[in-house]
Amino acid sequence: MSLPYFLADDPASGVLTGAEAKHAHVKRIEPGEHIMLVDGRGSAAVTRVTSVTPSRVDGVVEKQTRVPQPSPRVTVVQAVPKGERAELAVDLAVQGGADAIVPWISHRTISRWPVNKQAKQVEKWRAQALSSAKQARRAWVPEVREPVTTNQLSVLLRGAKDERRGDECRALVLHEDATDSIRDVDFAALGEDIWLIVGPEGGIGDDELEVLGAHPVKLGPEVLRTASAAFAGLCAIGALTARW
Repeated sequence: MSLPYFLADDPASGVLTGAEAKHAHVKRIEPGEHIMLVDGRGSAAVTRVTSVTPSRVDGVVEKQTRVPQPSPRVTVVQAVPKGERAELAVDLAVQGGADAIVPWISHRTISRWPVNKQAKQVEKWRAQALSSAKQARRAWVPEVREPVTTNQLSVLLRGAKDERRGDECRALVLHEDATDSIRDVDFAALGEDIWLIVGPEGGIGDDELEVLGAHPVKLGPEVLRTASAAFAGLCAIGALTARW
């Protein structure tokens, strides 16, 4: 049975404080049990608990490890879904192995984030990403970035392409009308930084596809919901590259 994961500033210290200590207390972690402390950036430590209070957990570190970051790195661009599907989309993307998540307010996005509420929504996504990463036993907690519009996303993608100094587009967009299958993508040519774009419930219009300049691909004959599409895409990329 795998150990429960907790986020610690310094896993090597064997100490948990703040919200994570309270979480361990609520989960009834007791002295003598083993837990895994991670910093969300690849450092992990198997720790034997010696004392537990609502504000602090102390333990003895028995083994330290360094988990390499998955390669190639995959950034998921997720069009903001409606309501509770937003948290589900983040949860599934983290389970699928996303290294970073970018909320996208596309032309057809139904759920709009008012400027004065964007920070709160981003924090919800970050909290969900942390919770899901611990549940998935991940030493790396995906970064949730600030939301972008289609034009802003286009700038990000152009910047990623320029850094590579090549003509090959390394952004894939899941699209039901695509003629190319994801299994036919030459991932070796895309390098170590891949972008996976998931559209909204209403789909991605031709005008947005042109602006983004991403490579449309399909996963199969079925049309997936926006909340589950990233998970399926990540699983495909995991199987088709060295990530798995």
